[in-house]
Amino acid sequence: MSTDESSRFVRLRVELVLEINDSDKLTSAALDRLDGDGALRGDEREHARTSVSTDTAEALAYLVDPIDAVREVPGVELTQASWSSEQIDYDPDAREWALDGDYEDDEVAREDEED
Repeated sequence: MSTDESSRFVRLRVELVLEINDSDKLTSAALDRLDGDGALRGDEREHARTSVSTDTAEALAYLVDPIDAVREVPGVELTQASWSSEQIDYDPDAREWALDGDYEDDEVAREDEED
């Protein structure tokens, strides 16, 4: 593939951290979607129901479809997509969660507040 051909492709990376405020509501919505999914066979449906019922990250992954984010974008065609969801330990004040240097800006702001 030439450089001109490959430059038509763009990888869009998005990372979200979500707080689950009502896991029962999330699980219920995922189970409802599973029940309405006519493409799932019986054994696949049961496996998915078990996963969604026992893991909120699985429930979320079943409900959030990143393909929807680009479906209506003019001038693009989705070539490939994948996504996953996992439970994490999250500390909004930890350095590893700072986005693009925001940590340093936050530190300066905190120091100014202390003065």
